[in-house]
Amino acid sequence: MRSSNPVFSRRGFTRDAGARAGYAGFNTAPQAGGTAVGTNPYATNPYAADPYGQAAGRSGAMTMDDVVSRTALTLGAVVVTAVLSWLLLPVDEANLGRSYGIAVGAALVALVLGLVQSFKRRPTPALILAYAAFEGVFLGVLSSVVSTYIASGVVIQAVLGTMAVFAGTLIAYRMRWIRVTGRFYRFVMAAAMGFLILMAVNLLFSVFTHGDGLGFRSGGLGIAFGIVGILLGACFLALDFKQVEDGVAYGAPREESWLAAFGLTMTLVWIYLEILRVLSILQNNN
Repeated sequence: MRSSNPVFSRRGFTRDAGARAGYAGFNTAPQAGGTAVGTNPYATNPYAADPYGQAAGRSGAMTMDDVVSRTALTLGAVVVTAVLSWLLLPVDEANLGRSYGIAVGAALVALVLGLVQSFKRRPTPALILAYAAFEGVFLGVLSSVVSTYIASGVVIQAVLGTMAVFAGTLIAYRMRWIRVTGRFYRFVMAAAMGFLILMAVNLLFSVFTHGDGLGFRSGGLGIAFGIVGILLGACFLALDFKQVEDGVAYGAPREESWLAAFGLTMTLVWIYLEILRVLSILQNNN
């Protein structure tokens, strides 16, 4: 199965042709070497000829501990730079324009770094951590602006909400309440494409009309679309969990855990921004 995340899309996460009714790639047992065509999602992976990385000097296959530790490092970089940017870049009326400029600049740099990594054949930890750092600057400045001028107190609520969505999705995935099949993947990707198109159209209208565009980001309609965005983020998390589970089960190289951390971080940032937006609208409407 192809991943929902562009980070995974070049890594051979292919759907098992025989998995029509069950989980993609999980109806057959993993092979000892992890390279059997038709059963191993990594059979077309650039690492497949050496799944354990011994010839290249890598040490072993990816484990869940690897994913957890790399994700902790990546999210830690986001949190640290977000806190520092909040504390060191004060948001006031005199510096508001500069703060917006820093936030937009950091977001663009993070976008470029993310795209570069997504098109690389192998993960680059320094590039992933740099992406996380610039993403943290963007989130820190944006959160400070929202807390100061739009809706005070919502940042902590958004963080807690993001953690709750992550935990709830993980529990639902582990309990198999969410079945990650080919149909599930296609539905999520179609819904995400429609969501992003509508948001892009709304942004264009807001630029030309100097208002709220089509109203997808304010009022009742904005809340509805924000909830849809959160649900899509939860679906992306389920797909990311599936990719991690595939990687561990089929002996992906240990360095692939950096891609798992990268993908999970991108999804969690998405969820945080959508929750922050919904909470801001709700507080302003009260």
